[in-house]
This record gives sequence, C-alpha cells and structure tokens, in this order.
Amino acid sequence: MKLRRIGWIALGAAAVTLAVAMLTLRGSGNTATDLERGEHHGRPSLPDTLRMATLYGPTSYFTYRDQEMGMDYEMASRFARDNGMALKVEVASSVPEMLEMLRRGDVDLLAYEVPRIAEYQKDLLFCGRSNVTHQVLVQPSQGAVKDVTGLVGQTVYVEKDSKYQYRLQNLNDEIGGGIGIEAVITDTLETTDLVRMVSRGELPLTVTDSDLAQICAKTFGNLDVSLPVGMDQFASWAVGADDKVLADAVNRWVKQNDVEKQYAEMHKRYFEHLAEAALEEETPGESSGGVGNAPRAGTDAPRPTPAGAVSPYDAIFKKYAAEIGWDWRQLAAIGYTESKFDPKIVSWAGARGLMQLMPGTARAYGVADRMDDPDASVYGATRVLRDLDKQLSQYVPDPQERRKFVIASYNSGAGHVLDAIALAKKYGKNPQVWYGNVREMALLKTKPQYYNDPVVKHGYFRGQETVGFVDKVLSTYDRFRGAD
Repeated sequence: MKLRRIGWIALGAAAVTLAVAMLTLRGSGNTATDLERGEHHGRPSLPDTLRMATLYGPTSYFTYRDQEMGMDYEMASRFARDNGMALKVEVASSVPEMLEMLRRGDVDLLAYEVPRIAEYQKDLLFCGRSNVTHQVLVQPSQGAVKDVTGLVGQTVYVEKDSKYQYRLQNLNDEIGGGIGIEAVITDTLETTDLVRMVSRGELPLTVTDSDLAQICAKTFGNLDVSLPVGMDQFASWAVGADDKVLADAVNRWVKQNDVEKQYAEMHKRYFEHLAEAALEEETPGESSGGVGNAPRAGTDAPRPTPAGAVSPYDAIFKKYAAEIGWDWRQLAAIGYTESKFDPKIVSWAGARGLMQLMPGTARAYGVADRMDDPDASVYGATRVLRDLDKQLSQYVPDPQERRKFVIASYNSGAGHVLDAIALAKKYGKNPQVWYGNVREMALLKTKPQYYNDPVVKHGYFRGQETVGFVDKVLSTYDRFRGAD
C-alpha cells in the first residue's frame, strides 16, 4: 500500500482514471478488494482470520471421522479461502448464544441459518443466500390428507419441544382444535427417523421441513409431502449491524461464485445422506453396505467372489490382518460393511475405496494416490485400526471388548467414541463395556442436551449410524466364520 500511495502522488488525471479502473477490475474477482483487505481512509477491513459462530447439527457443522463437515462450515470455508482469510470456528449452544458472541465481538459471522425475524433486525445485518423453507405434513401416499382441516381427528407425531410441535399447536388453535399432537420423548430419534417410521407404517403422520421432506419422499418412495402446514420461513447468515464491509463482501461473493449452484449440490449430498442413513436402519446382518457413508456406486462392477472365499480380496485381508493380530475375517467384515467389496465406491463424505478411507486419513498413511487400490486401502485401514486400538487401550483394557470400540471409532472417528465414554462415566454406565453402556451413550449424541454437555468435546453425532455399523460388522464376522 505504501508504494501505491507514493505512485499516486505523481499520477496525472488520465493515469488516475486508468489506475482506478484497474483497481475496480481487480476487485471484481473472487477475492477481496484492496480497500477491504486493509485500512483505507479510516474504513474497516476484512479480518485476516474470519471467526465464524455456528451450531452443531447434521447439516450445519459436525465432525465425521475427524474431519470437519457441514453445509454452513463448507460454505464459510470457501468464502474465507476466496477472500484470503483463515477460518476459526466457534460453536454455540443456541441462536441467542451466537447473538451474544457477536455482540461481545468474539466472532465476526454467524454462519448458520438465522431466522429473519423482526426481533433480530436491529442487531444484525443479514447477508448471503436466503434459504426459504416451510413445514409440511409427511404422510403415506395412499389416502393422503389434502387440506389441513383433514387433520381433525388424526394424530401427528413430532419431537417434543421442537418447532414442529409448536407449529402444530398453533395450527390446532387456528382451525378450532381436534388435531391429536403426540410429542415423542426420546433421546435417540431424529426427524428423519420419524419420517422413516411413517414410511414403514409404524407412525401415521409427522411434520418436517420442505427441503428435507422432498429428499425423503424421493428416497422412501411411498410418502406424500405436498401439504404445507406453515408459512414460508426465511433464514440466512448474519453479521453485526455495523459490519457492512463484511456483509457486502459475503453478498458480492454469493453473486460472483455461482453459490446457488454450489449450495444446491451440497444440499442434495447432505440431505440425501440423512434420508439414506435413516432408510438403512436395518436388522443387524442385513447390511446394504457402507453404513453411515451412503456410498455411490463405483464405475466398474465389483470383482466376483471365488468359490469357497468370503471376498475377492481374501489374500489381502489375510496379509494385513496378520500384521496387527486380527482375524482376517473380521477385517473382511469391515470391508464388506463399508463397501460391499467394491474398491471404486465413493461415499457422500468423500471416503473412497474398499475400506472407505477419508482423503485426510489416506494422506496420513501414505496411500492418498492409491485409494482405489484394494491392497493400499486395506493397508491403510489396518494402520488406522492399529492406532485406534493403541489409543483406546487406556480406556478399555480388555482386548476383546476394546475391539467393539475400535470398530466404532473406525466408522465415526475416535472423538465421538471418547465422548460416549465420558457420558457413560457421567451417567453411571460402565465406560469399559460397549453393549448396554457406551453404545447407549453414543445414541444420545443426536440431542443438544447431550452433545452440548460439558464433558462432550466433539459435538453432534448421529450415533445410530455407528452403533448400526458395529452391529453389522460383528454379525457379518459371525457369518464369515460360519462359512468355514
């Protein structure tokens, strides 16, 4: 900046015009303009580090296999990168707490779908893309209710103290009563689980947001989600009311980077995962493969399994299982549950290959350039399992019992399993035993009261996927042993 100021002193009028035009052109790309990157005539600048606040949730922010994920997190990461900023994530336990963090100056951006309601207008500048949703009735396609008055005399099941319960109570008042509202009190079910139960005929009706409902209807195939039960609701990111520079930068970035297309692709990926994960809540032993990963089909048909073998890759499993002291059939059971022995498969989260290694994990173990190679995939997986076993040995001394914790950690990342161990200690369960103890604590981490607990360090976690993964690996292992 100093050289530019000295240069401007000697410029004539025509040169000044040219220089201004060049600066304008430079500022029209994906990165911040020079006026935003540094102080200019007393104007505030974009920070070197963008401090974002968000909430844990299945689509906003969470960790999966030790990788940070979530639509709001991914979009904020892209915005920070494109504007030359580092990103620091702060997680609040509620929207009011996020607002207080912003008021104190602890954060710069609320990277979360903050409701655009009147009480927030005086304190916030809303910015970025606006998400519009409304609540809809989820019901079987056959005999579907066509008008909200048709709900009189029927019972709708929703999560207790959820926005869906409040909306139904208001709707009930609006039409003069008669709607049965059953508030489901559970620590382990989420909205997608209630949708699945409607699809299976286990519940008659539920309510969810229109965007998730559309994906679930496509996934389950037998649902009607066409009846709205609420008005459109608008939400978007927000900054402090006086931070117009950052708000303008976010708005300009959204317009220049085809963010709507990026968001649509990301939305499909995350919401399809939620719907498919709910759909895959099956009886143990009936694995559809890739539990918790929702793998996409590989480009080539999987290699056929030779007669008398459990997989086309038995020799590879035997070679590397011996190096870590595992029964090779247990290693093969993980491979089957992860990928159905398809080495070309890619998950919604970016995990690849026979053993579904995440890109960061593959880099750490030196196989990032060979993720589709079965030998490299199993090699990397055994190194992960070996290190997880070592890490968990201080928490679960018994080697046989620890094996369940290791398998769970392979699926979710060790952090979530350590959180479940901490919850087990707090709530009087045995922290060294999986079934009936730590397993049940893992299931609780879908609920804010548990993932916001002070003993929990890794936030939201869809425990159903991981406990299902452990069940299926163990039952597949029993089946493989019985094949001998």
